[in-house]
Amino acid sequence: MMLDIALPIVGGLAGLVFAAHWLVEGAARIGQRLGVSAIIIGLTMVAFGTSAPELAVSLRASLSDSADIAVGNIVGSNIFNVLLILGLSALILPLAVHRHLLRRDVPLMIGVSVLVWGLAFDSRLSTLDGALLVAILLSYLGYLVLAVRRGRAELDPEAMEAAGKKPRALWVDLLSVVAGIGGLVLAADWLVSGSVSLARLLGVSELVIGLTIVSLGTSLPELATSVIAAIKGERDIAVGNVVGSNLFNLLSVLGLTALIAPGGVYISLQAIQLDMPVMIAVAALCVPMFLIGLEIGRADGALMMALLTTYLAVLVGVARGFEFTPQLVWQLCAVIGVAVVAVQGVQFLRTRRVS
Repeated sequence: MMLDIALPIVGGLAGLVFAAHWLVEGAARIGQRLGVSAIIIGLTMVAFGTSAPELAVSLRASLSDSADIAVGNIVGSNIFNVLLILGLSALILPLAVHRHLLRRDVPLMIGVSVLVWGLAFDSRLSTLDGALLVAILLSYLGYLVLAVRRGRAELDPEAMEAAGKKPRALWVDLLSVVAGIGGLVLAADWLVSGSVSLARLLGVSELVIGLTIVSLGTSLPELATSVIAAIKGERDIAVGNVVGSNLFNLLSVLGLTALIAPGGVYISLQAIQLDMPVMIAVAALCVPMFLIGLEIGRADGALMMALLTTYLAVLVGVARGFEFTPQLVWQLCAVIGVAVVAVQGVQFLRTRRVS
């Protein structure tokens, strides 16, 4: 029994690492060929590819009357994307932040997070709500296409550095991207299946499964992609992948799930009162973290990991029967705010001292 659960988990983890390598390598080379900046590649092709597991899992869960898994998967993935993926990637190597992210994509991520929370207040995301989210996604993609056309003549420093790589046929790069995306979907499916079986064996609720094991499993493609991108020096891809994936999760995954699922997607009270506000707070903390020096440093990474540990501790308490209150949510958000201000204050003082 345990072997049947362990094998998909181990195989999924191994598959995610290899598939992420293929995806980053192929996407970076294609972007360099086309003269497209690495940040645009990270926000579109890589982000959409690594969000494919969330889409598959949420659609399957919603159509199987497991709405808590569908919603928990998306909300939890967005929290893991920022705190775990950016945090771990920054601990490995400080990440560069493109100005376009601060002017365009991060505010949009925060705004969409607040919008989804507002739409969920009636405990349901209707078909009309799904259509609205998909319409915003299409508008965003259209804007990115125009940005690519305007900036095609210029390459990012990472793209210029990638030009020194040994050239290879275009079809090899395309095959690398396709194989990477396909491998991510297949490996994540193995991992999630094994993880859900394990969680249900332990008697954990579906919402907690979605917020933790499933969301972590479907976030592993983003984790593997961003970490490998950071190691390879594709730092714009590492950051753009996370922001783009969060946008795709809310607009594409949640939007399409609400649009396709009969009657829309039902939202639990815990998700509305606890998990969505945490998702918004986590998205908002990107602004002060990204502003100082346009870099996510190792201190920021350590803070993100500490905040993730705090959130998981709260979820464990809720799973064991602890009754959360709105005051708990505000206290948790206040802890996040104080910690961010403290770390960013130290970072700012160091920056001033160096200059």
